[in-house]
Amino acid sequence: MWTPDDRVGMDSNEHEPAEGAAPPPPRASGIAGLSTPYRVVAALALGAIAVAACTHLAFVFLHVAPTNTLSKQHAQTIDGWIYPEFEQNWKLFAPNPLQQNIAVEARAEVRGPDGEVAATAWYDLSAEDARAIRHSLLPSHTRQNELRRAWDFFTGSHDENNEPNGDRGRLSEEYLRRIAVNRLAPRHPDGTLLRIQLRSATTAVPAPKWSTETTDTQTYYRELPWWTV
Repeated sequence: MWTPDDRVGMDSNEHEPAEGAAPPPPRASGIAGLSTPYRVVAALALGAIAVAACTHLAFVFLHVAPTNTLSKQHAQTIDGWIYPEFEQNWKLFAPNPLQQNIAVEARAEVRGPDGEVAATAWYDLSAEDARAIRHSLLPSHTRQNELRRAWDFFTGSHDENNEPNGDRGRLSEEYLRRIAVNRLAPRHPDGTLLRIQLRSATTAVPAPKWSTETTDTQTYYRELPWWTV
């Protein structure tokens, strides 16, 4: 039973939920809470932003990366996108990634047990280091860097005529000579090393098969003078 007072505060369009009925689900937040037309518009807008962002990052990457076939082919398009608003004053690799294979080789003059002096063949020291570290789970730091850095030290402190530029040049000669002697002496336990000579064999990395770029892959040698041990 109810009385007229029970209707106070109730709207004629409101209905009390039936006992035991589940409450209506809460409205979803974000894009999921929008109606279908608005969800479509929001999805298209987000897709356009994602495409624009990826395109921009791709252009910036090609601009700061070392020159390659793709950046050469589309250089005008890339520059048109980058300049002037998105100009970059840095490069991904500085100054440029190495595009040459440089091997350090050595040979020696050895006096044998009979007193005869003979020159050995050239030994590819860089190839020996590569074989020692290839497939190794714990490659030697010395094998990876000693010879390479010694050669860089030498070339950076000598002119094109292999003349040293000050004390650092003479120090680099002593360092490189000591490395070569340590590598060659165990090969001739019955002989005596008299002199050693080193050289570099430089070969450009060939262009990929799909590239139209031509590369001179001839090996060029830089021979150092004979050094007395």
